[in-house]
Amino acid sequence: MNAALGELTPGRPDSRLSGIVKLAIFAVGGQGGGVLNGWIVDLAERNGFDVQATSVAGVAQRTGATIYYIEMLPRSGRAPVFALAPAEGDVDILLAAELMEAGRAVMRGFVTPDRTRVIASSHRALATVEKMVPGNGAGDGQAVMRALRDQAAGVVAFDMQAIAEEAGTVISSALFGALAGSGHLPFEVESFRDTVRASGRGVEASLAAFERACAEAQGAAGAGGEAQAGEEAEEPAGAERPRGPERLLAEYTAQEGRIAELPEPVRATVAAGLRKLVRFQDPAYGAEYLDRLEVLARADHDAGGAAHDFAFTATAAKYLANAMAYDDIIRVADAKTRVGRFDRIRSEVDAPPRALTRVTEYTHPGSAEVVSLMPAGLGRRVEARPGLVRFIDRLVNRGRHIRSDRIGGFVSLYMLAGLRRWRRGLLRHGREMAHIESWLDTAQGRVSRDYALAVETLRARRLIKGYSDTHIRGLSKFDRVMAGIAMVEHRDDAAEWARRLIDAALADEKGEALDGARKTIESFA
Repeated sequence: MNAALGELTPGRPDSRLSGIVKLAIFAVGGQGGGVLNGWIVDLAERNGFDVQATSVAGVAQRTGATIYYIEMLPRSGRAPVFALAPAEGDVDILLAAELMEAGRAVMRGFVTPDRTRVIASSHRALATVEKMVPGNGAGDGQAVMRALRDQAAGVVAFDMQAIAEEAGTVISSALFGALAGSGHLPFEVESFRDTVRASGRGVEASLAAFERACAEAQGAAGAGGEAQAGEEAEEPAGAERPRGPERLLAEYTAQEGRIAELPEPVRATVAAGLRKLVRFQDPAYGAEYLDRLEVLARADHDAGGAAHDFAFTATAAKYLANAMAYDDIIRVADAKTRVGRFDRIRSEVDAPPRALTRVTEYTHPGSAEVVSLMPAGLGRRVEARPGLVRFIDRLVNRGRHIRSDRIGGFVSLYMLAGLRRWRRGLLRHGREMAHIESWLDTAQGRVSRDYALAVETLRARRLIKGYSDTHIRGLSKFDRVMAGIAMVEHRDDAAEWARRLIDAALADEKGEALDGARKTIESFA
């Protein structure tokens, strides 16, 4: 017994374990992690390996990944003893179905530069904790890629989700292809293909994704480097040109021509904003957007904006478009009845061609939403009568399940979306436009005396989003931030304090950090 123990040298792995291949898969629900796990087990067994697979389930709603762990060893006739879970610094191959899952593996110590090869999809699927942040809570993908290069023995990373979607399957097929193309397992690529064929379900789509990902991984290996598509800039959303009747397209084209008259650094942002607002309402609404921007651009030019790359106009172009495309019930109904939505849903749930897909919309309207849809004059009269508002709330304030896959449910949403043609006369629209004008006037009044403060005043608009309670909370934070800025606007460091107030407002939902920042300002203002 003592002699056997004496053969082991501290800090050096037991040579009898050197043939074991240890592989971990990080995947979340719907990504086919269980299928990928089964394929790897089948692959190892058909190539004469003993293999064991275990899994540790994550939490639903994208708050945690399921970790699948596989150990394999060439069959020797003796029953091996495998571990049940991965250990820090003891993983040979890590497969991550999303970029941040690879980052979490690094944080947990599973990735080490002396042995771990990482295969990861570079796309992002935001976690719940990222979505909960009032501002932009998305993790830094480039930081994760840098950590992977520093901590892993090798990295193969590209957008495998896009490959899977184009092939009409899930990401597990692309991950399996990348594993085959990487050469990290001692098996022929054809054996991988045989494993997919033997699964007997969705074989054609799975093989299509497999082949593309395999070729991508092989290309990276052949070039002596890794594919690192995670660091590429994302395509701007909404780049597709609007479609519709020729008359409306002609109006849209005329508005596009006005963009060339604006400073060159802001044109791309303005073009994206114009597309967004034309989709939200109509070309005439896009013209209103450009009218406001042209006024701001002239003020920017007079304030020496060229020396700042017209940051004032660029910031206004972004946040004004978001403000004018405010969230209301009409917009939600329009999104739920758009052409192509049901095809996208069927693709996401991988529904067979002839299968019926049930789509249920969950809504919970309150009196505020109902009154906001009234003509402006009527809505103001109703709001002036609290008893009537409470009565409306008792009638409508309850959860509803609307089957939009049925004619009745779809038509009700479609008719609600059709109210967009009367949107300009509704109570909500009038209030949004009045708020926008007040915000822009304040920012424009500051641009000539404090350029940086004017830009931060425009940025404060990012605090307002959503509708109902979310919108009310955002308005409250916006008002408190603007009041705080007003207290320091004549200081030399006013822009810095404005930035601190905005960041504090975005730090937590309740606004506790914002209250602390306001108290600090009040102590010296």
